[in-house]
Amino acid sequence: MKKIQHTLVLGASIIALSGCGADEIVSPGTSGDIIINNPTPTPGPTPTPPPASGVTPAAGCPTINTAGGLTDAGTISGPTGEYRVCQLPNTFDVDDNLPFVNGLLYEIVGRVNVGTDQGFNSTGTDVTVSIEPGAILFAQGESFFVVNRGNAIEANGTATMPIVWTSRDNVLGVANDNSQAQWGGVVLLGRAPVSDCSDLTFNTPGNPTANSQCEQQLEGTVVATPFGGTDSADSSGSITFNQIRFSGFELQQANELQSLTTGGTGSGTVIENLQSFNSSDDGLEFFGGSVNARNIAVIGASDDSLDVDSGAQANLETVVVVQRTGTGDSLIEFDSPDDLADGTPGNALPQSTLQVNNFTFVQRSSSSGQAVRARGGAALGLTNGVIDIDTDDDVCIRIDEQITLDAIIGFDSIVCDGVTRPVRGDAGVSDPEVQAEVDAGTNNDLTFMLSLTNTFVNGANENGHPVFDATARSSFFTTSTFIGAEDDNVADNFGDWTCNSSIMDFGSATGACTSLPVY
Repeated sequence: MKKIQHTLVLGASIIALSGCGADEIVSPGTSGDIIINNPTPTPGPTPTPPPASGVTPAAGCPTINTAGGLTDAGTISGPTGEYRVCQLPNTFDVDDNLPFVNGLLYEIVGRVNVGTDQGFNSTGTDVTVSIEPGAILFAQGESFFVVNRGNAIEANGTATMPIVWTSRDNVLGVANDNSQAQWGGVVLLGRAPVSDCSDLTFNTPGNPTANSQCEQQLEGTVVATPFGGTDSADSSGSITFNQIRFSGFELQQANELQSLTTGGTGSGTVIENLQSFNSSDDGLEFFGGSVNARNIAVIGASDDSLDVDSGAQANLETVVVVQRTGTGDSLIEFDSPDDLADGTPGNALPQSTLQVNNFTFVQRSSSSGQAVRARGGAALGLTNGVIDIDTDDDVCIRIDEQITLDAIIGFDSIVCDGVTRPVRGDAGVSDPEVQAEVDAGTNNDLTFMLSLTNTFVNGANENGHPVFDATARSSFFTTSTFIGAEDDNVADNFGDWTCNSSIMDFGSATGACTSLPVY
């Protein structure tokens, strides 16, 4: 109210001045005017308008432990202010820390490594890099960030100060809600078991011991980048309260990274409160390993939102996926390798396993025709989920091959607004066989009348649907009182630390995905 009063007083003064003429001021208590002869001012240079938020650049780059340190690359300006740019070294060679500093951005140039590959049979952690809450890292083009096998990252933001990984265009203020593929992405590699070995001699069907030295190579990189091992509990560190925006630049032809790519990471790795925004390829992709992740938001991915493959043992809980209109493939693409030496599908070990509990999937693209697809002998379990398909002709769940149908863990308390063809079988599996698997579960309804609000928040229909106790399926899962990712308030699990867009507005205090947060 004080601001309004001040404005009114100032406005009244301007009116009084205009009534008297440019050089006349009426003096209170006198009967005449006081005449002031103002000299003509000398024109000065046109000032540069200050940034909208007034962020000013840090005085310099902090000191780190790695040889060569950070490189001061000057400043960069955008709508939120002017920032000091500190380029990361090519390789962090000792334990290090990237502090949060107001007015400072960290730049990823080319491939930035945390440590060097420690090998298939290594133990312990060589190099750990910590990133403080509120830090912003940016890149452009082919630049990406890799935590090599046997090393770790501790990138732990907070609900009010998430860590943001983004593009140069985002800093400059020229990225929009359809921008994508502006830099590579983040890669975590570990020493947990994988299948689909890069050396096919280890892919002998039906023989678990044949995989004892199975490892893979990261796609699209010039330098050989292996991952995989024998420690299912391996840790590549922790990523919590992070946003990864505008990723997926093509490193080599038809080879793009995702917002986050994991390869052989173990169950000791913590992934929680993570948002992928507008990845041009998949949102998140898990190659092998033992993956547990909670509070995941995949918004606007142009290929699959969640891609799980290569023997991954994955448990995901509280997941929201929202596609951009007109772009995006399946919301889940789930495979177990079938390119073995003899071509036999489903015999790669370990067999891929994926369970998702408490999720809401919003399909806005019909390019794939199905929301969820499993194939190659992959073992799928879905509990307490809501699927909103794009059109009446789209499919809720598709299962390819008998070996995949036989491997289903279970579908329980799943609803979807399917109309024409809620389920689909392929490669020797019929639609009725898939429907029989759905019917064998509890409280499933794939012709459900959805009542979602704010895109993915439950309405009365979802909140009235029976809930399945998923703790019987995985010790990672928690007991829930509702299906879907959110029962009544978008802020409960996804407020504050996410960014907002026309695709999905979380009402977060962090602000728009097209802008940088200012603290």
